Amino acid sequence: MSSNPSQPKANLSIDTAAIRIAAQNLDDGAVTSGYRGNREEIIAMLNGALATELLCVMRYKRHYFTVTGRENLAVKAEFLQHAQEEADHADQIAERIVQLNGEPDFNPATLTERSHAEYDDSKDVQSMIRADLISERVAIESYRQMIEKIGDSDPTTRQMLVSIMAVEEEHADDMRDFLSLS
Repeated sequence: MSSNPSQPKANLSIDTAAIRIAAQNLDDGAVTSGYRGNREEIIAMLNGALATELLCVMRYKRHYFTVTGRENLAVKAEFLQHAQEEADHADQIAERIVQLNGEPDFNPATLTERSHAEYDDSKDVQSMIRADLISERVAIESYRQMIEKIGDSDPTTRQMLVSIMAVEEEHADDMRDFLSLS
């Protein structure tokens, strides 16, 4: 494809001076002067997401250990897999908070009030599945709102949240499928 000489060329150059400024303030770690996100706000959102993921780990673990019956082996395995994936999400979020020079909040005393989802201590498998589906939907909406709020100001955090939300959507589909089997 040939270019039209009468069309102006797109400016594809980058700001070398700004890039070199990034070498300063080494104590800021991954946060360079070009960072456009509101760090404090994003860290606060991520700590809410961290609390949600930690609570989801505990809920799925409780469901895994308390569901009984040979007929529930598949859902029991799904509970365990989801608990492990939620723990991975919590780790990713905590790591990102640290990259943004924040402190991940693992305080168990305030976990439930900071979480977007709720804990569940249902006794029967259908109630467990329903509670997990509700929590997955809450997480999906929470991540959607965070992604929208962050916009293009923090592409790394946005990408992480999009990836986590995709897994939460898979979890919601799994729980919906188990709910429809009853």
